[in-house]
Parts: sequence; C-alpha cells; structure tokens
Amino acid sequence: MLIINDLTKYYGRLCALDHISMHIHDGDLYGFVGPNGAGKTTTLKILAGLILPDSGTVTMDGGNLFHHMQPKKSEIGYMPDFFGTYDNLKVIEYMRFFASIYDIGNYQANAVIEHLLKLFSLDDRKNQYVDTLSRGMKQKLCLARCLIHDPKLLLLDEPASGLDPASRYEVKEILKQLNQEGKTLIISSHILSELAEMCTKISIIQNGKIIADNTVTEIMELQAASKPLIINVGSGIQRAADLIKRCDYIRHLSYTEHEIRASFSGTQQEAAQLLKQLIDSGIEIYGFRQEKTSLESLFIRLTGKKEISNEDEKI
Repeated sequence: MLIINDLTKYYGRLCALDHISMHIHDGDLYGFVGPNGAGKTTTLKILAGLILPDSGTVTMDGGNLFHHMQPKKSEIGYMPDFFGTYDNLKVIEYMRFFASIYDIGNYQANAVIEHLLKLFSLDDRKNQYVDTLSRGMKQKLCLARCLIHDPKLLLLDEPASGLDPASRYEVKEILKQLNQEGKTLIISSHILSELAEMCTKISIIQNGKIIADNTVTEIMELQAASKPLIINVGSGIQRAADLIKRCDYIRHLSYTEHEIRASFSGTQQEAAQLLKQLIDSGIEIYGFRQEKTSLESLFIRLTGKKEISNEDEKI
C-alpha cells in the first residue's frame, strides 16, 4: 500500500502541491486526473524519488519512502511525460542500457528485452535509432523500459500521449493486463474519460489540491447527478415544484414561470414514476427530459478547465 499524507511542494512562491493525501492499495489501477499545471507531474516525480517535497510523508509497504528510497527504487517503474534525448542509441541498445542500470545479466536481459519489444510491437524496430522513432513509438519504448526490472508499482505520466487510436487501445489493454497480473499502477492524464474506462479509482487534482477522490462507480454517479432534469409545465408550476422537492433523488431545484430544473440522481424508472406522479396530480406537463452531459462536462464542473490533449504539463 502507498499512503501519501499531507504532501506539499513549492517552486519559489508557486505552490505546486498543497497538502495532498491519497491512499493507493496494492493492485489498484489508480487514475490521477487534472488540467495541465495542476500538480500531477510533481507528485509522480516525488513518488519516483526524483525530487523531495517540502513537507509531508509517503509510506510504501509500511516504510517511509524517503528514508528507504534506494532499495524501493527497484520496486518502482517511472515513465516521464517527456521522453528525453538519446542520440546515437538503437532501440536494443537503449533497452540494454537500462537493464544494466538494474544489474540485470546479459542472458536474462536479452530474454526480457525480446519479450517487452514484442509486447509493444517494437521488435521490428530494435535496430532503429531511438531519435528517429515517432513520438508514439517513443512512448511505447519508454513504457517498455519501465518494465525491464519487473517493478510492482508503475508511475506513468501521460502514457497515451502522442499515440494514434490503435496504439492507445493497445497500450490500454497492456496496462489492464499488467494490473490483472498484480501490478499497481498510477496513471496521470488530463482526460477524465480516458481513465474512467480502465481505472478502479480516480483522484482529481486542481491547483495543487485534491478536489475529488472517488471510485469509478462514484465518478459515474457524480456524472449522473450532474445531469439536470428539465420539466416544462403549462400550469401548476408551484404544485409541481413542491411535489418534486419531496423526492429523495432530487438535490437542487430552481424554476421559472414554466420550467423546472432539478439535479436528479435517480434511475430512468424513478424518472418515469416522477412523471406519472406529476400527471396524476393534474399538472400540465409538455416537456420532461434529462439534459445530456458527459465525463468532460463533469471534469469542467469540478475543475473549471476543459479537457485538452496538446500541451505537455510542466508542473
């Protein structure tokens, strides 16, 4: 288990992380979502041991991560959001270089490298120079490199960035497979809908603060609750509002002369029952619908930011 408690990090006067706390259980496929600049990369760099926080603690399997960072690094695989420069290295040489860092012998390294390059459909590129690969191929190579020492925890910063749709699907399936094999994954993204398809739990970060920490089921319930029910009434608007207010699945309600808008968390069957109650009460109804929304709309409502997929995050 990974327990992040009260983590704070400043860059000069800029507060990149503001006392954030998260609990990641063994075997979680954990989504870490937020707009660019929210603090995702800083968090992952701290967990990877690349930078230290100004305050707060991280406990991994009961031990303080910062006091036992060197031995714990062998259990962590980190994929940065930016690949870096590796001039004059072929793909096979790149993989062997990282295998040597983890003291993996040549015989074992060759077998592992062959398996990983095949897993990511890069086996036909092993003699190609790294700097000539497309961005998508570099992303897949970087992810393959993260697995070379068989870590139990993977920290992946925007792993699908730059991939074409087919490659994104391929990488998602590989990540789900790794999770099923027992690895714990923390995956950052600024696209909520991308992670909701695969993660068991999601934290949303905004301006260095955790503003939501939910299971995917709870996220979907939030999405449903964000769909306002719109009822157009010809007459009896006050009676209709009073009846609707008594429903357990109505949270917020407002109305004008002929329209009621209410936050609705019920099922389709409960919506149908509500409509029947209104009609049976003699209220003239000429419109009854639930406004369409999406995970993107929920993301905007929570963060005030639109989901985008172009600029790399800097914080």
